[in-house]
Amino acid sequence: MSETTATRQRPVSPHLQVYRLIPTMMMSIVHRIVGAALYFGTLLVAWWLIAAAISPAYFDFVNAIYGSFLGRLVLFGYTWALLHHMLGGVRHLIWDTGSMLEKHTATKMAWATLAGSATLTVLVWIAGYASRGM
Repeated sequence: MSETTATRQRPVSPHLQVYRLIPTMMMSIVHRIVGAALYFGTLLVAWWLIAAAISPAYFDFVNAIYGSFLGRLVLFGYTWALLHHMLGGVRHLIWDTGSMLEKHTATKMAWATLAGSATLTVLVWIAGYASRGM
């Protein structure tokens, strides 16, 4: 048996710096991050419901926290996260049917997910304040 002394260069896996960030990639990353953040927001909803079950005084305490500027900012972010994750799920559901997979269409859908979630968040908050009579 003969031994070969020639070494063959093995292919190197590309690093993240090789890739250019495109809208569909960014929306996929944001979709995952938002999905993880929704766990925290769901704990806030659970805390609010538990406070309602414990006593009126404790419920008022939690409402005071949620009614503060920081509390409303967190709730606004939770609303956006919920709507963004929902629209991202709809986008993936459409892709699962084999539709709209062309590069230009997928990019438009990624931007539409971002614009739609921001628009719906503002509309939900406007509707919420309008229903309170403020």
